[in-house]
Amino acid sequence: MAVLTINGKRHDASVDPETPLLWVLRDTLGMTGTKYGCGIAQCGACTVHIDGVPVRSCSLPVSAVGEGKITTIEGLADNGKLHKIQQAWIENDVPQCGYCQSGMIMAAAALLAEKPNPTDTDIDEAMTNICRCGTYQQVRAAIHAAAKA
Repeated sequence: MAVLTINGKRHDASVDPETPLLWVLRDTLGMTGTKYGCGIAQCGACTVHIDGVPVRSCSLPVSAVGEGKITTIEGLADNGKLHKIQQAWIENDVPQCGYCQSGMIMAAAALLAEKPNPTDTDIDEAMTNICRCGTYQQVRAAIHAAAKA
C-alpha cells in the first residue's frame, strides 16, 4: 500500500511499489491533469512537484516518493485562485493543442519558486519540456510576465 500526500491530502493506493507515479496518479487516483507523453522522462508532459522539486512522474516508481509531498497541476491553484504562472499562461495565449501544458506549467512554477526573476538563460536551462506545437516564445513571455506579477 502506497500512502501519498497529494495536493495536501492523504491518498492510499494499493499498487505495486514499482508502478510509475504517473499511473498511480492517473489510473488509480483519477488525477488526469498530469499527462503521459513519452514514458522515458524526456518530454516533461508528466512533470509534477515532489517537495517543490519538478520530477518526471512517468519513470519514477511510487516507492521512490517516500513521504514526499506531491503537487500536481490540480493542486497548483490556491483556494480557486490560479497560480500566477497559470494566469500568465492564459494572458499570453501559450496553449495550442494543450497536451504538454500541465507539465510545462509545473516546470515553470518550480523555476519561479527557485528564481523569482529568471533570465532567459535560466528559462532555457529549466524548461526542458518538449512542446510539439512550438510555443516556446509564448512560454518565455508567460514566465517573464508571471515574474513581474
